[in-house]
Amino acid sequence: MIAVMVVDDQALIRAAVRDLLADEPGIEVVGEAKDGEAAVEQAAHLRPDVVVMDIRMPRMDGIEATTRICADPALSHTRVLILTTFEEDEYVVAALRAGASGFVGKGAEPEEIGHAVRAVHAGDELLSPAATRALIAKFVRSTTVTAAPRSLSHLTEREREILALVARGRSNDDIAAELFISPHTAKTHVKRTMTKLGVHDRAQLVIAAYESGLVAPGA
Repeated sequence: MIAVMVVDDQALIRAAVRDLLADEPGIEVVGEAKDGEAAVEQAAHLRPDVVVMDIRMPRMDGIEATTRICADPALSHTRVLILTTFEEDEYVVAALRAGASGFVGKGAEPEEIGHAVRAVHAGDELLSPAATRALIAKFVRSTTVTAAPRSLSHLTEREREILALVARGRSNDDIAAELFISPHTAKTHVKRTMTKLGVHDRAQLVIAAYESGLVAPGA
């Protein structure tokens, strides 16, 4: 059973998401929060598998809440799924940089929300990889990077190749077919690359690929 916490400052949206997920097999809503501050407190107490997080909220927004949840060693298994109107692209990318694992629209169909929760919980496939890649590329291209580029020197040539393919939105099956390896081997390479880069999912791999310069925006 996937334990989910829903965070949104609008009670109607919280109730709607809760009710949608209640009908999804294998998913249980274990808590709710009306702002980021409450979300951080509740997450520490409930330790959910997935937090469905709004972005714009009073007291503490979803980006700061995501940063704190993802930085808590006790919540290393918890994944954050951003709930957005898709009119807030820049905020979505900021949340992904903060550690969120993916995003889903507030107007999504019930089965899409359930699929999104399962996807980020599994950590195997990034939700809407092409869309996420496009968003990250857009804002990497338009944002001045002040920090030093992320180093990939400790990755093998194969791992760099895998990272580039993940950044281009390839699934494990796609990677396996393109490199003539088994899906299991592709998955193992992806997991090893995550470990070496200190990230927990494919969203963070995509960001690492762009920030390191391995993949150029628009490539």
